[in-house]
Amino acid sequence: MDSVLKDLIDLLRLERMEKNIFRGDSRDIGSPQVFGGQVVGQALSAAQNTVKDRVAHSLHGYFLRRGDVNAPIIYEVDRSRDGGSFSNRRVVAIQHGRPILNLAASFHISEEGIFHQAKMPDVPGPFELEDVTKKNKDIIESVSPKMKQFLTKKRPFEFRHVESANVEFQKKVIPKKHIWIKSIDNLPDNLILHQNLLTYVSDYELLGTAVLTHGLSFASGNVMMASLDHAIWFHREFKMDEWLLYVMDSPTSYGARGLARGQIFSQDGYLVASTTQEGLIRAIDPDSKKPRSKPALQK
Repeated sequence: MDSVLKDLIDLLRLERMEKNIFRGDSRDIGSPQVFGGQVVGQALSAAQNTVKDRVAHSLHGYFLRRGDVNAPIIYEVDRSRDGGSFSNRRVVAIQHGRPILNLAASFHISEEGIFHQAKMPDVPGPFELEDVTKKNKDIIESVSPKMKQFLTKKRPFEFRHVESANVEFQKKVIPKKHIWIKSIDNLPDNLILHQNLLTYVSDYELLGTAVLTHGLSFASGNVMMASLDHAIWFHREFKMDEWLLYVMDSPTSYGARGLARGQIFSQDGYLVASTTQEGLIRAIDPDSKKPRSKPALQK
């Protein structure tokens, strides 16, 4: 298995400290704080470690503080309920003695039921597109060295954008995008692992959908964005080592907050998961931008 992908899998596998307490580390992906998808993915992993014979069908996490890349994260799990069909867990992620994430997750036994779903959009397939680092070489060369390092750093997933990647947008476009995603190597046939990985990667680019119609871009330095929450519903089984289409849109931005929604389809058209995320969005003057405090010094 590719070493970058294996490292991510190891990152999502937590160290058990006590029956309901787990410990995780972080990885620097080029952002000034811990990547939100990592914290939510690890919190889900902590909850999964306290449930038997049931798989997650939904989770909702609230980001309370920015995570410190240089400090471990402690995950405390509350076994809220184990019923006949469902189990519920509450997880608190803690750093420097303060919570940085609250997460609720629900687990369900396998059951048969009625079926309908939204139709998968008709877009070019993954083999008709190039990876984002190849498709946008000219744009990547024009950004700052720090942003270039972030964009070109080897990742455990391959991203193939149907539209132009939101690297340094200046023009205003409709707040919708389609991205094909797949792990860079084969994975074990383990649904729990695939749910962890999808949770991690589902946080990539989702909130950025809310600024597309305003001509703003994180790379341009004219906007400050921070995720406030992240929710996922797992509808059916899927595999992260097969192509998945992430369809994202933003129905509204108002009052310095933006809302983004996602639908994730398998290549054969099944809706496997849905996401939502709200975030703080502030348009700023790049020349007057103030440095943010270190995560460890937050109140």
